[in-house]
Amino acid sequence: MELYSTNNPSLKVDFPTAVFNSMPQDKGLYMPQEIPVLDPEFIAQIGDRTFSEIALKVASALIGDAIPTPDLKAIIAETLSFDAPVKELDAETYVLELFHGPSLAFKDFGARFMSRVMGYFLRENEKMLDVLVATSGDTGGAVALGFLGVPNTRVTILYPEGKVSEIQELQLCTNGNNIQAISVNGTFDDCQALVKQAFADQDLADKLRLTSANSINIARLIPQTFYYFNAYAQLAREGKTKVVFAVPSGNFGNIAAGLIAYKMGLPVQQFIAATNANDTVPRFLENGIYETRASVQTYSNAMDVGAPSNWVRIMDLFKGDVAALKKVVSSSSYTDVETQEAIKEIYDTYSYVACPHTAIAYRALKNYLAEQPDHELTGVFLSTAHPCKFPDVFPNDVAAAIAIPEQVNELRARTSAAQKMDPVFADFKTYLQELN
Repeated sequence: MELYSTNNPSLKVDFPTAVFNSMPQDKGLYMPQEIPVLDPEFIAQIGDRTFSEIALKVASALIGDAIPTPDLKAIIAETLSFDAPVKELDAETYVLELFHGPSLAFKDFGARFMSRVMGYFLRENEKMLDVLVATSGDTGGAVALGFLGVPNTRVTILYPEGKVSEIQELQLCTNGNNIQAISVNGTFDDCQALVKQAFADQDLADKLRLTSANSINIARLIPQTFYYFNAYAQLAREGKTKVVFAVPSGNFGNIAAGLIAYKMGLPVQQFIAATNANDTVPRFLENGIYETRASVQTYSNAMDVGAPSNWVRIMDLFKGDVAALKKVVSSSSYTDVETQEAIKEIYDTYSYVACPHTAIAYRALKNYLAEQPDHELTGVFLSTAHPCKFPDVFPNDVAAAIAIPEQVNELRARTSAAQKMDPVFADFKTYLQELN
């Protein structure tokens, strides 16, 4: 597998280099030199395949010979130790549940795959690998559990102080071992900027072996393609093949993975990027002006991103052709009030409890389907996190219906610890330099 920088297509590296470097020095993002198109026969018969079989086929096509098939199969088996079921709410509305992993969020797929790929490529007695991750909520918990105890790795998680839920913060700050959390006095965008500056700093590059666990790392996106194919397979078994996906979108890694699956031949009719008040992409698709803004805090905090990193990947997939992109991708944004209304509607209509991110995707899907003349479409909205992570968002009757997983009770019994820091790169650089 060969990859190039979105800022310089002539800058090419192999898969291990892209995994460990995360981001090219020119500050682009790595993309596969070629998106492989899967055999149409595989797609036609995908309903006959298991989740692991589908994942192996997709990963092998993307990664090529970078990891031998038996080793890749073992990595996938460890990654997919939990399910991603598609559940029917009504004849046209389904929910793809991606929160059954250890951190109760969809990011477990990417974090577990990436940590195992890095562990596979790490050689004994190599320099310590420092994994940096900025999180607006769920990424950090998934990465922490993905890398906890992995030899020769050290993880630093930056999160915006006071802008993650209690359970999310406990998942970041109670691990110890090789996991360190930093509470940044700022926004997610401040955290992300610190991580990006660290990768661009030559002093740190000379002293430390830095890599990222954010969705800027291509190893995060590859496993996220798996569940789009698997969701389609589940629906194909029911004879439903005209599928629309509504995706809660913050840093736009999740929907970027879906679009990679689309480019590989997954016959999706439409992708809907559902955002909260941080509406950079909906505004761009409406007026053609890409203008980032400082992020604002919402109930759907994992989507509080004003400058989504992965949008450059999506534009790259369509070679900058906005008209072509808009035929496949639409986007809409929703307020906190609309989010709570959607949470109540889902519960009252289907007795289903959805987290705020999931509720936004539901609302975007329903609005899209209502405008379509094709009544054979099957809508799938992605449920990206367990609702127990956001107890303060729900009205009392909905909150009472949430089943609390045992690992949450275990979290509350642990001791929490985090270092506090202002969003000043010099301070973060000093912290990193003092790690050794």
